[in-house]
Amino acid sequence: MKKDCRIGLVQMESFVGQTERNYLTITRLAQTAQKQEISLLCFPECALNGYSPQDALEIGESLESSWIRQLRECSADLGLTLLVGLVEQVSEHDKPYISHVILSPGEEPAVYRKVHLGRSELDFFNPGDHFPIFNAHGTTFAIGICWDWHFPETAAIYSLKGAEVLFAPHASPLVAGDRKEIWLRYLGARAYDNSVYLGACNLVGSNGRSKEFSGGALVIGPKGDQLNQSEMSDEGILAATLSADRINLIRRPERSSMRDSFFLADRRKELYHELIELDIKTGRQK
Repeated sequence: MKKDCRIGLVQMESFVGQTERNYLTITRLAQTAQKQEISLLCFPECALNGYSPQDALEIGESLESSWIRQLRECSADLGLTLLVGLVEQVSEHDKPYISHVILSPGEEPAVYRKVHLGRSELDFFNPGDHFPIFNAHGTTFAIGICWDWHFPETAAIYSLKGAEVLFAPHASPLVAGDRKEIWLRYLGARAYDNSVYLGACNLVGSNGRSKEFSGGALVIGPKGDQLNQSEMSDEGILAATLSADRINLIRRPERSSMRDSFFLADRRKELYHELIELDIKTGRQK
């Protein structure tokens, strides 16, 4: 990291198909983030359009839509980078993507498309097939959406590509349980094993249809330590300043101590072929 980075994790309510209402919430929170001197502001999964797989075809839109154009202008006006979840419709495909668009001042929009779809999403969305990394405000970062983070390879690939901060936007329903408690069971390991900062956030409240979301936002350090956690019951931003010195010490080529080890530097990738050859159903090679 070139310098300390101040990030924001948004907890918000998003109504299915009410894009204008959701857009106004996003821009209002972006204005609040600017006052808090936040550089990277991450919104939950499908924040712009609302989360409802059954309605995906109806509410999806392209990255050339007027809403994305206006959000791009918002980013430029405020001087901060917006990471906004949406249902992305691509003209040549029959099903949309669950995507996150990255809008930075003076840059063309970039996008991450959810690679690992939940089983309830498979009939309604296309999966993405890339793990891109992004750069803004002196920080290299990446995004995984909700279910993506149950696959350790996702975080490892991003860290090996140079990502210093991982964002984990969610649309986790209330029925799944206390999101913050569940996150602490595995997201700390993703950060610790890969020497990255990790910020997670979730939708909260109703989607205006049949789902209720549990909310939640937290920030984890590159040794798996919890830096900050939201106690918000409704809409708001969890902010945290991430130390460049801390992660740069861990990532430097010279190892100063076991405490500051970058574990991925010692991996033996020539032995890991079984990871992609074994099938969970049989325990045998494909």
